[in-house]
Amino acid sequence: MSNISRERIIETAANLSNKAGLENLSLKMIAEELKIKSPSLYNHVSSLDDIKKQLMLYGWKQIETLTIEAAVGVTGYEALKNMCYAFYDYAINNKGIFTAMLWYKSIEKENATRKLFEMIFKVMKTVNISDENINHIIRTLRSFLEGFSLLVNNNAFGNPVSIKESFDLSLEIIINGIKTLEGTE
Repeated sequence: MSNISRERIIETAANLSNKAGLENLSLKMIAEELKIKSPSLYNHVSSLDDIKKQLMLYGWKQIETLTIEAAVGVTGYEALKNMCYAFYDYAINNKGIFTAMLWYKSIEKENATRKLFEMIFKVMKTVNISDENINHIIRTLRSFLEGFSLLVNNNAFGNPVSIKESFDLSLEIIINGIKTLEGTE
């Protein structure tokens, strides 16, 4: 038996959920990948639900790191745009993890997303947007990024128009809308 830890189980589950889909993830599948028997997993996790919850936290932590790194060295709307692209790229390249990120509504999710939303808040403050409007903007961006990514991940865009062009245009429209809020209460 190899060196098994909670972290290794979560990383294995992340890889498997990206390959097979979160809905197909099972304890048996994880155990087989780790070359252990399923009951051995219970030494580190309490259930498949526990693993999925940990995947949600794992994904939000990764996306937080990537979006914050994307904002380094730039400010204002360029930082916001870079953060949005980092979020989108992660979401569409990690479909299983992203599904888990949307799966749970919990205090842990609120804590997991707090730093990311605080960073967006700080970026928006640099362009003279009111606190109340920033909170609305965060909801708008979250709805757009999560919704658009979910549609892409589920092949829900049947139109032959480039999905990347649609994303680019949608983000540009949102940013132009945000610019109209500069200096307003």
